[in-house]
Amino acid sequence: MLSDAPQVLIALEQSGLGALIRQSPWAYPIANVGHIVALTLFVASVAIMDLRLLGAFAAVPPAAVVRPARRGAMLGLALMALTGFMLFTAEASHVAMNRVFQIKAALIGLGILNALLIAGPAVARIAELPAKAVLPARARLAAVISLLTWILVAACGRLIAYF
Repeated sequence: MLSDAPQVLIALEQSGLGALIRQSPWAYPIANVGHIVALTLFVASVAIMDLRLLGAFAAVPPAAVVRPARRGAMLGLALMALTGFMLFTAEASHVAMNRVFQIKAALIGLGILNALLIAGPAVARIAELPAKAVLPARARLAAVISLLTWILVAACGRLIAYF
């Protein structure tokens, strides 16, 4: 697929970092395991946060659940971006041309946009709500979009190898 890929991706793949990741017996496996560990942290945090926004764990004030879960999600996302970049660099020209990867990248953008534009303001509004309070519709909508988006991102991540 080298001939079809943009030059910047070919250069990235053929860079010293790309060669190191491909040739090292440890770099790619460590990045892969790191990506899975980061995914686990991210998915757990997002699930806890979104489920609370949807009404689960109602005996606890929403902010007491959402704030720490949001921090965990941001850490998980940052670690996934770092390890994902390493995995991507090893095969940039091939992976970037993969339609499933392109869908995954678009979904990641949607998930981040949802977190910034919908969930962010909605979460700010629940800061002082007591336990068992009905959460704003905007917060519940953000949670549904979030859950669906990140499940699809994870599914696409697993499907890249098959397409």
